[in-house]
Amino acid sequence: MASEITTLLAAWSEGNREAMDQLLPLVYEQLLALARSRLSLEAAGHTLRPTELVHEAYLRLVQSEIPASNRAHFYALCAQLMRRILIDHAKASLRQKRGGGAVVIALDGLDVASPETPERVLAIHEALEKLAELDARKAQAVELVVFGGLEQEIASQALGISVATLRRDLTMAKAWLHRAIRHSREGAEPREG
Repeated sequence: MASEITTLLAAWSEGNREAMDQLLPLVYEQLLALARSRLSLEAAGHTLRPTELVHEAYLRLVQSEIPASNRAHFYALCAQLMRRILIDHAKASLRQKRGGGAVVIALDGLDVASPETPERVLAIHEALEKLAELDARKAQAVELVVFGGLEQEIASQALGISVATLRRDLTMAKAWLHRAIRHSREGAEPREG
């Protein structure tokens, strides 16, 4: 099945739109697992369901016409799109909210499932954007593994690095994100390192 997925991705990258229609049934369960993993980190009562998240990510991928070079790259693209969808959803939720006060944001749940409020999603997103400016690979590692729910082996393939390097990147990125969010609450900018 992996070779069939790769063949269909190659055909899609060459402009064959029918290849994507043939691809979806082959990857649907894996995408659904990614969506479930990501939504398990959201607050209870989230209005998006895993199937809706998969379908929205699929539509955005098809509309973007971003070619996927291999299976790992395809899943990485889908994980990134799912994260962006959830960020858009959190922003919309906050726009509808009235009032409120300061929210304490903790990143202790980066390696474990924990409910996230829209404020937390956006605070982490902003910190991740800052990290991407300093070290894009570490930010991508967090996006793929922590927020995208990809297995470390697939994420390391997508990034073109070893699993050991991916683990080191994740450890350093997590520490940087903790510091960045703490500094943003205190009104200071975190430094690289």
